[in-house]
Amino acid sequence: MLYLIRGLPGSGKSRLAEIIRISAEKAMLQFAHFEADQYFVDSNGVYNWNAAGLHAAHEWCQKQTAEHLTKGFIVVVSNTFTTRKELRAYFDMVHEILGEDPNVILMQSNFGNVHGVPDEALEKMKERFHYDISELYMYK
Repeated sequence: MLYLIRGLPGSGKSRLAEIIRISAEKAMLQFAHFEADQYFVDSNGVYNWNAAGLHAAHEWCQKQTAEHLTKGFIVVVSNTFTTRKELRAYFDMVHEILGEDPNVILMQSNFGNVHGVPDEALEKMKERFHYDISELYMYK
């Protein structure tokens, strides 16, 4: 089972992923949580984001997701997923591995931006955000 949690920075994506993790562990289910931001955390737990690594971060996230889905884990991916194109790779992956659609959760709260994303970058994300993703469910 794949859950995709999407929303702007500070909308509560990571917190919801943590709540799902706690529930899965209580039910003694295999669980994994990934987000591209994890790629930028060093061995000391320090977050060192850089734009040059963004593509590699998303590739890492997709690879981890595919590996864990194949092993039978419940997987949660919490990224901004502002466009349908960003979601499509995960839809294709879960269709191929499990033959089902992912569960997509849209977060719209504003708890504050913990990663220091500049306001102008947030505005660009808001402008390109695709709320209607229904076409992703139509092309099996």
